[in-house]
Amino acid sequence: KLKGWRYYCTWNSSNSPKGFPDFVLLRPPRLVFAEIKSQKGEVRLEQIVWLEDLREVPGVEAYLWRPSDWDDIVKVLA
Repeated sequence: KLKGWRYYCTWNSSNSPKGFPDFVLLRPPRLVFAEIKSQKGEVRLEQIVWLEDLREVPGVEAYLWRPSDWDDIVKVLA
């Protein structure tokens, strides 16, 4: 919010498609999808496939972020 991003995250993913990213971030003209994991959190195949497919869409950015990526996250959302 601080940098003008609007966001969506699913409260309860039990009824959502498996692997859909945790966050959808919007600040026109940018659209970012982000999967958030703990430092050692396992990435499921469904999550990898969603991110790979989203990266194939022109203008869409898709990331897998962990706490160690903090500096990169700040750069992307600045």
